[in-house]
Amino acid sequence: MTGIRIDHLITSGTFSLDGGTWDVDNNVWIVGDDHEVVVIDAAHDADAIAEAVGGRRVTAIVCTHAHDDHVNAAPALAERTGAPILLHPDDRALWQMTHPDRKPDGELTDGQVLHVAGTGLTVLHTPGHAPGAVCLYAPDLETVFTGDTLFRGGPGATGRSFSDFATIIESVRDKLLTLPASTTVRTGHGDSTTIGDEAPHLPEWVARGH
Repeated sequence: MTGIRIDHLITSGTFSLDGGTWDVDNNVWIVGDDHEVVVIDAAHDADAIAEAVGGRRVTAIVCTHAHDDHVNAAPALAERTGAPILLHPDDRALWQMTHPDRKPDGELTDGQVLHVAGTGLTVLHTPGHAPGAVCLYAPDLETVFTGDTLFRGGPGATGRSFSDFATIIESVRDKLLTLPASTTVRTGHGDSTTIGDEAPHLPEWVARGH
């Protein structure tokens, strides 16, 4: 795994759904080496993301889900880099709310492996926060990119349209907390954590949600 690294960028903007708008800071993750990368969640600022990528080839722009704050810069970044935008098809309705005239270029499926710079990112379909939410597990890097499915302190929000609490709990329990405890959880917003730090709190989350 010589030369592969994870670059981290924070971009700022807004998130809008169900008639409300909130200011948000988003984590953008760039995974690869000096030659090629994937971008996870092209949020808010295509210019800043392109600057962080530099001269490297972008093999894919991966959307962990289609809330507008995670995909609003994706078409502009795709135009600049020529990279395909990949989204789970169950989030197509959410995507069309932000980009009605631009479809994603490819679909993500559970168990699919995306390859970049000699390593693999396994797609885990983790619905709940959004129907087509996915996480990307990179075992070689001991990392999982969870979007808004799992944060430091619990699962993502489920109080808005297209979300469901019981579903996100099932996704977190069955797809994420089964990963090695040492796995770093790199989230869509806020600080990173580990599977080992979060797993013991599952009963609290379930109790809190009912």
